[in-house]
Amino acid sequence: MKVAVEYFLAGGIVSWPLLAFSIFGIAMVIERCLFWYQVRRRQSRVIREFLKLYPLKPSTSINLLKQNADLPLARIFLEALELDSPNPEEFRLALESAAQAEIPTLKRFNNGFETIIALSPLLGLLGTVLGLMTAFSSLRLGDVGGTQAKGVTGGISEALISTVMGLVVAIATLMFANTFRSFYIKQLAMIQEYGGQLELLYRRQYEQGKKSYAST
Repeated sequence: MKVAVEYFLAGGIVSWPLLAFSIFGIAMVIERCLFWYQVRRRQSRVIREFLKLYPLKPSTSINLLKQNADLPLARIFLEALELDSPNPEEFRLALESAAQAEIPTLKRFNNGFETIIALSPLLGLLGTVLGLMTAFSSLRLGDVGGTQAKGVTGGISEALISTVMGLVVAIATLMFANTFRSFYIKQLAMIQEYGGQLELLYRRQYEQGKKSYAST
């Protein structure tokens, strides 16, 4: 622990904003991990079960969605299904609008990740420059290896450590951000696939209802 503190302090002033970025990054990663874990663990099973139930027991299938309203696809489907007797075109527009409304939730913290990824290396570079300035300001002609050697080595240490810290924070954040981005892309594909299936099922029920009404 003492070594870690000494290492942190040796990074100079830029260590503090990098520490803040690390804390914020960890908090965002934990929230996104919990979110995507729940989505990937339950959503496919729930939606497949709903699509099987919907043609046979519409009310039961809608209750299933309401019980899982924390899932993005469940919320999207409920928005359309809770309309009052929409025609197929209105139903499709409702699905599309609900899907667009879910995008901010799916992309949550993307800007935060991008900010950390972009600024962390720059802060590390700033620390490098400040460390080198400290090292060069400590140099005195004829005194290399003398009383000013500590200031030179301290400045070089600050330059190197701050660079490493900035890169570590940026690389770790980038790895998680890319993982979450891949989850987001797969989620969009799933919304299109299952949304299309629900739209077809609804269109069939709508047409059957029209034929039944016309026959009476």
